[in-house]
Amino acid sequence: MSNEASHIAEGQALSDTVNPGLKEVLAERYDDRIPGFSDYVVGTAYGQIYNRPGLDLKTRQLATVAALAALGGQTRPQLKVHVGAALKAGASQTEVTEVILQMSLYGGFPAMVNALNAAIEVFDEGAAP
Repeated sequence: MSNEASHIAEGQALSDTVNPGLKEVLAERYDDRIPGFSDYVVGTAYGQIYNRPGLDLKTRQLATVAALAALGGQTRPQLKVHVGAALKAGASQTEVTEVILQMSLYGGFPAMVNALNAAIEVFDEGAAP
């Protein structure tokens, strides 16, 4: 198996644990316009970055939640996906909300409140433990 194929397979396995069906959703939405897009995202993000040694998956997901919260409201769809993924990776709702609160210092209060509202929607949907 080539390195690229290995990254895609490893990425698919990891993404299926925290975001089942991600590759299929990406393929359906984008692959006809950008061939190979789903392989690229899953292979790169999950196969090469999230799968690296040095940090556990929960910590990586909390870091992602923090970054998306600090970036602001335009990241809401991705933030909701990664809040759910953080919960599936073992983060508690308290850990997620504390990370978001911390981002008020770096992204500002409006970004933090928007992120908190997105997280509460995920909590209320019960999409993850």
